[in-house]
Amino acid sequence: MRRIRAAAVGAVTVSLVLTAAACGGGSSGTEGSNEQPKTLTYWASNQGANLEVDKKVLQPELDKFEKETGIKVKLEVVPWSDLLNRILTATTSGQGPDVLNIGNTWSASLQSSGALLPWDAKNFEAIGGKDRFVESALGSTGAKGEDPAAVPLYSMAYALYYNKKMFAEAGIDKPPATWAELAETGKKLSKDGKWGLGAEGSNLSNNIHQVFVLGKQHGADFFTPDGKADFTSDGAVAAVKQYVDLMAKDKIIAPGNAEYAQNQSLSDFAKDKTAMVLWQTASATFKAQGMKDDEWGVAPAPVQSGEPGQGKAANSMVAGINMAVFKNTKNIDGAKKFVKFMTSDEEQVILNKAYGSIPPVKAAQQDPAFDTPALAVLKDTLVTSATALPQVPEESQFETVVGTAVKELFADAAAGRPVTIDSVRARLEKAQQQMPRK
Repeated sequence: MRRIRAAAVGAVTVSLVLTAAACGGGSSGTEGSNEQPKTLTYWASNQGANLEVDKKVLQPELDKFEKETGIKVKLEVVPWSDLLNRILTATTSGQGPDVLNIGNTWSASLQSSGALLPWDAKNFEAIGGKDRFVESALGSTGAKGEDPAAVPLYSMAYALYYNKKMFAEAGIDKPPATWAELAETGKKLSKDGKWGLGAEGSNLSNNIHQVFVLGKQHGADFFTPDGKADFTSDGAVAAVKQYVDLMAKDKIIAPGNAEYAQNQSLSDFAKDKTAMVLWQTASATFKAQGMKDDEWGVAPAPVQSGEPGQGKAANSMVAGINMAVFKNTKNIDGAKKFVKFMTSDEEQVILNKAYGSIPPVKAAQQDPAFDTPALAVLKDTLVTSATALPQVPEESQFETVVGTAVKELFADAAAGRPVTIDSVRARLEKAQQQMPRK
């Protein structure tokens, strides 16, 4: 996802809402009606530096769609801190938008509610066919073996962004490739009120993205093959401890980052206060913060050793934004036309160029706009070393409870309280107890 999400929903609330939806709340039937063929409501996720940036990017395209089809689209850009809660409420009340953006990691969770339109062969054909989309992006659209609950809109991957000025001043000539190198490099940069690495310690989703990848590198998946929570394995504990230790032990993350949840680490990076950040497609935000393209560099996110790849060499989750349709929409034909428009080759180039993301549509991805050095790293990561988060119904609860555990551990580190194997395992045990029982 472009703006990394801060899921502000309690684990119990998420569990109850999804359970209610799966048991009959939300929409019923296969598709909506065409009672209101001239209007659509659209909840867009916050992809730009702020909500106003999104409106400036999207409104001209919505006006274009209205001119072409006669369908007016009412836009609401929803902050990531509110989006999941708004969607979950809508799945049970039936009072939601016609079309909405969702973080791709939520696809299976929201699919289990039964509220979203399944993208079967007929519906994909209505927007030009499933084979237009990149396979890795389709892998995060719902549970395996089921029709996707959403369509890919923006694709992203994590990379290591580094501040060239701060590296030069510290005499560092290349970005780190392993976690050990990152810690060593970060220590050289952490002095005189400046810090080696930025983090968003109170951003639950960002926490999950980081520890999930580290979990892969330690041989942990956080879920068993049959979909049961497995948060306390040795690999999962090691992954969470390694991430929090960047503040607690290595001391390359400022203690204040424990409270960050609104992309403050990117602002610190742009102001030469933090030398590195692990982020998804950050170029547009850096530009909005006043940085020039030649003031920062991008490299693959670290691995434990060797080169990025599959399995234990994975270095990113498959990030991105999907577009979904509520089944109870009163303009089902218009909703499909709008999805077709937003995923057309032309619009994919316009929108992904504006946000610094990568089109999940194959033809659009070939446009020269996406041949920049920064995007080359992200595209290569998506193809060679990114892996999808678990596509299980409980994924959003996983983000909330484990993301909160990591947040609490960062708070311990910031306060000078010890972060040990035992304290990490205790937090993860508490998180696992909050998950629904199967």
